[in-house]
Amino acid sequence: MRKTRNRPARVAALAAVFLAATAVHTAAPAPARAASGSARPHQVVTWAASADRVGDGVPDRAYRLVVHTSVAGSAARIRLSNAFGDRPLTLDSVYAGIRESGAALRPGSNRRLTFGGATAVTVPAGHTVLSDPLPGPLPAATDLVVSLHSPDAAGPATGHGMALQTSYTTRGDHTAEEGADHWTATTGSWFYLDAVSVRTAAPRTGAVVALGDSITDGWHSSTGLNRRWPDYLARRLRQSGTGVQGVANEGISGNKVLADGAGQSALHRLERDVLSQPGVRTVFLFEGVNDLKAHTGVTAADLIAGYREVVARAHAAGKCVVGATVGPFKGWGEWDAAAESVRQEVNAFVRTGGAFDAVTDFDRILRSPYDPERVLPALDGGDHLHPNDKGMQSMADAVDLTALDCTGGPHTTG
Repeated sequence: MRKTRNRPARVAALAAVFLAATAVHTAAPAPARAASGSARPHQVVTWAASADRVGDGVPDRAYRLVVHTSVAGSAARIRLSNAFGDRPLTLDSVYAGIRESGAALRPGSNRRLTFGGATAVTVPAGHTVLSDPLPGPLPAATDLVVSLHSPDAAGPATGHGMALQTSYTTRGDHTAEEGADHWTATTGSWFYLDAVSVRTAAPRTGAVVALGDSITDGWHSSTGLNRRWPDYLARRLRQSGTGVQGVANEGISGNKVLADGAGQSALHRLERDVLSQPGVRTVFLFEGVNDLKAHTGVTAADLIAGYREVVARAHAAGKCVVGATVGPFKGWGEWDAAAESVRQEVNAFVRTGGAFDAVTDFDRILRSPYDPERVLPALDGGDHLHPNDKGMQSMADAVDLTALDCTGGPHTTG
């Protein structure tokens, strides 16, 4: 049996180091230059969420956003997004700390973030900004809390709608406070927060980005417990000691490979959500069920062409691509024999087409041996499409961790 009893103590100890390292700073400095002749600092994404429109901005509102790290490191940098805004977004106060419980932060951990040395930042419409590094280490598997306030937000707000994590809101600027007294309202979405990266000591440490739809986003997994399949994958990677340690979840519920709708399509958001993340070694493509079940006339050839484009663009950026088969969904309202035929043809390509650097057969893991067009009942979240927690863990367990390392680089065939 794997020993886990001392893990909370180890995380607490690392967090204590984070507090001590940051206690002497009132603001994070601008990014430090590497010393002459030394290696350039290696930044790796430790958390991310796909950007989409999440309603309209509200002036004088603050958000206390809870996210869960994957890879450990130091000098954390926060990426903020106004990708879907139609006007500049001003954030006059942004802090980051370690969560104690609920909306309360661990005493001494909440530190102001700066942007080019300034405590306020204006994000142009359609753009992202990156904070200066925050001194001190940031442990893996830790709830990082980013608190931000905008005095005059308006127009379309950018964020991630289905966080499956409770975050907190308040009126007025209470971002510097570590207590929970003013943070009485809750939200199930992340606003303006796009990604978190850390500097890692090992130059071979990298990350995998899961590009997907609602299954990757975690629908039907337990809220607040980090039981999406990429979360389970992050746990496996921490225990494995492989080069890939960071996991970025870029799933959007309802997302398609080919067409915009529930978020921009995978093809349209590939650069922003995936290839622009630091330290990414491998793209994990698990998407397509929304294209083929929507009765829009998408053929297997159409979807395969979309897959090939994702692979080609990722390969051009020097990333490996792991392809996953589309899972069964008989019993879901949009299932029919025509969609099933497309799914089978697409899956045959994923398995044998040679386009991907590696393949994970999620269809084989999820399907019932008694009716292969259906999800196995023990893994079914109840709607015959989305896996439950056990199904999510089974998916993560099926991933070949060595394939994520991409040690030989992407292949050039297919």
